[in-house]
Amino acid sequence: MKFATQRKPWRMLLMLLMDHFGGFNTLLACLSDGGTGICVSERSPLHVCQAIERDRAHLLPTTPTFLAMLIGSELWKTHDLSSLELITYGAEPMPSAVLARLRKILPHVQLKQTYGLSELGVLRSSSPEPDSLWIRVGGDGFETKVVDGLLYIRSESNMLGYLNAPSPIDEDGWMNTGDLVETRNGLIRFLGRKNEVINVGGQKVFPTEVENVIVEAEGVSEAVVTSTPHSLLGNAVVAKVALDQHEDPKSAANRLRDHCRQHLQKYKVPMRFEFVELSELMTERAKKRRISQQRPDALIDSRSDV
Repeated sequence: MKFATQRKPWRMLLMLLMDHFGGFNTLLACLSDGGTGICVSERSPLHVCQAIERDRAHLLPTTPTFLAMLIGSELWKTHDLSSLELITYGAEPMPSAVLARLRKILPHVQLKQTYGLSELGVLRSSSPEPDSLWIRVGGDGFETKVVDGLLYIRSESNMLGYLNAPSPIDEDGWMNTGDLVETRNGLIRFLGRKNEVINVGGQKVFPTEVENVIVEAEGVSEAVVTSTPHSLLGNAVVAKVALDQHEDPKSAANRLRDHCRQHLQKYKVPMRFEFVELSELMTERAKKRRISQQRPDALIDSRSDV
């Protein structure tokens, strides 16, 4: 059991909710290692920056979406975050542009991608480079494999099952995580959730791929890509975007559409851009707020090749 081994005690900020497995795992780690847990009354960039500065937090476990909000708020310019030693992030794919910006504004902080599930636990993870989104997951008590682009995990300490629902773990102990990944030399890179893939005229679109391109454009804080029904294609790609500064919506949409056309195939370019406040893109769990209107009959079959 991971908590049976004494580890370095951290002054950690407990910003992930207790109904989120990451939050529960953080609290257990804090208690078992004799660390200090720092609570915040509100999970906003302002309250988190104030807590780090006031209580000299060493560790911030959070999500890529919150980190994008932190960067866009520019509160890191006016608050002392020098005590931070480590930021761990997970629960959703990290945009490469956000990771690059984070390394630039907080060069003294180690960044680590984490991965875990409520059903199986938290796996050990490591990256070959600090700015790499390729990681190796596993460790004692875990086995992993990739089948048709989907990550499967077998754990020695998995749950027994759900109450009044089928178990997600097969008779051999493997669980289909639903996470789509790429593989390279024993490493994996997360592409997104299987149920988030958009079917545009029979072509597969990964929302995270489109989001990464949009966030790389000048003046963009964050983007969330979903789908909307389309009479000819079945579905079309749409994007909600938070800008760093106010810009004429029509001009901004044209600029971002041209940017996407330079880096994406035509069917992946959003049909519509909607501009919103950054906070509207984040849920209470500090993850991207995805509300897709994809037609049920146009969902990618789970047996399709990735």
